[in-house]
Amino acid sequence: MEWNIITLDEVDSTNEYARRIAPTAPEGTVVVAKRQTAGRGRKGRRWASPEGGLWMTVILKPKSGPEHVTKLVFVGALAVLDTLHEYGIRGELKWPNDVLVDGKKIAGILSECRLNHFALLGIGLNVNNEIPDELRESAVSMKEVLGRAIDLEEVLNRVLRNLSRWYGLFRNGRHGEILKAVKGSSAVLGKRVRIIEDGEIIAEGIAVDIDNSGALILKGEENTVRVLYGDVSLRFS
Repeated sequence: MEWNIITLDEVDSTNEYARRIAPTAPEGTVVVAKRQTAGRGRKGRRWASPEGGLWMTVILKPKSGPEHVTKLVFVGALAVLDTLHEYGIRGELKWPNDVLVDGKKIAGILSECRLNHFALLGIGLNVNNEIPDELRESAVSMKEVLGRAIDLEEVLNRVLRNLSRWYGLFRNGRHGEILKAVKGSSAVLGKRVRIIEDGEIIAEGIAVDIDNSGALILKGEENTVRVLYGDVSLRFS
């Protein structure tokens, strides 16, 4: 995969910028910003993105049906996990789109698809950026884990190299290999979890599987629940 990198000093959001240019931009266009003024995660949640972190969005144009495009978020997460591993950091995937290190969030992945047109894969990775005081109990950076600053361009290159491999599997229809890797790096399978939406618990049980569509399967006391990607937030109970 060839990457065409657009580097910006500041932008509202790399996803918003990428969305504006996606209809005419070639596949493999990567928007990278030193800082975002309006970074967002799932459901529009604010994502603190000061200078020092890796804030990027990749424009992809997969020829894939709607039953598979939701797996692109896993492609991004696996690329981040591989990159962390190369630095000696063990990460885990908190379904569906967070990467954790020792239970703290180090990265978030955001995917958006316009079927038959383009897909946006946003990656926010805490590298050298300072974690706000109010998030220190729940978030961490690579710098904090390693005790030293890391070359940000090197991290970007490693993420893109790993993304090339996982996206190559996706384009070749090897979704089973992607799901196998997701399950192998899961922070939730085998654990009791609660599914929270709009502040209310809508399901609770043991996370027993991630099915072929990428949905999380919970086994409750009375029934089995299938939770679709993008519908809920997840908290450990």
